[in-house]
Amino acid sequence: MAFAYTPQRILQIVGETADCVGAYDDAIVGISSLSEAIAGDLSFLGNPKYRPEVEASKASVLLLPKDYEGSPKQGQLFIKLENPSFALALICRDIENTLNPKPEPGIHASAVVHPDAVVSPLASVGPLCVIGQGAKIGAAVLEAHVSVGRYARIADDAYLFPRVVVADYCEIGLRNRLQAGCVIGSDGYGYEFHEGAHQRVPQIGKVVLEEDVDIGANSTLDRARFGSTIIGTGTKVDNQVQIAHNVRVGKGCLIVAQVGISGSTELGDGVVVAGQAGIAGHLKIGSGAMIAGGTAVTSSIDPKAKVRGYPVMPMMQFNRIAILQRKLPELFKRFDQVEKTVEALTTNGTSE
Repeated sequence: MAFAYTPQRILQIVGETADCVGAYDDAIVGISSLSEAIAGDLSFLGNPKYRPEVEASKASVLLLPKDYEGSPKQGQLFIKLENPSFALALICRDIENTLNPKPEPGIHASAVVHPDAVVSPLASVGPLCVIGQGAKIGAAVLEAHVSVGRYARIADDAYLFPRVVVADYCEIGLRNRLQAGCVIGSDGYGYEFHEGAHQRVPQIGKVVLEEDVDIGANSTLDRARFGSTIIGTGTKVDNQVQIAHNVRVGKGCLIVAQVGISGSTELGDGVVVAGQAGIAGHLKIGSGAMIAGGTAVTSSIDPKAKVRGYPVMPMMQFNRIAILQRKLPELFKRFDQVEKTVEALTTNGTSE
């Protein structure tokens, strides 16, 4: 992946409010961490714990916070900003658009489009895509092997990577990004035990993704038993996440890898669920709550609460218990010594 960006171009991207110290006149041809960068690379300081590495970094251009006080070496440029990490994201976004330009509109000859489907002339439909009856595709990009079910809706500027499945009647909002292999609208897991067997309960609802939603690779979102499974505007879902039927996720939530959310649970706005956490069904998770990785959530959580553990408990309580657990071996030794001392005193007292 070759690219070349002049310092002037970098400044255009990150904004004119940046402060420049030092000078570098050649092009940037790589991006690396502070410790691994070489001449010609761009690097940045996003996490304060890496601040000591700036002085030794060989990067030619460094994005640094406004309060960094060190000086650049000869032939090195410091660009000071309020948020170096976001500035780097803007640069990478521009590089991404350069290296992977948006496909030209059109429908590939190998795609299968039902005669009753409506596809925008601005849409790009890749090889071996299948678009079902009554589906409506806006000015979106569908890469290879995407399947869009009957009467599904794909809004403008959505981007569906290879092997995405959008099942019947499901709705994909404006500017959604669906990574490879994710499934939107698989059947909810619903069964009733009747006459000695588990009978399938038909799932006749749909999934609705609002605007600016990202869904990670190989994640699955189940259609509702009836009504809708809903993912709110601006929510970002990582890889290998399972969201069950009739779940409602609020706006601006972050759901990290391998999370499982059981049916009919509701998440408020701005909820953060860290990796491998599991949330039981029919619960309410308040807006702004934070759930640590590996947590087993079996009861509803108040807004802005921070929880952790199995079973779930307030995060500060979990941390205190964890500290005490590390002290248990020494405490047992001390207790054992106290017990022996008491036995010795008792024995001596009896013998006298």
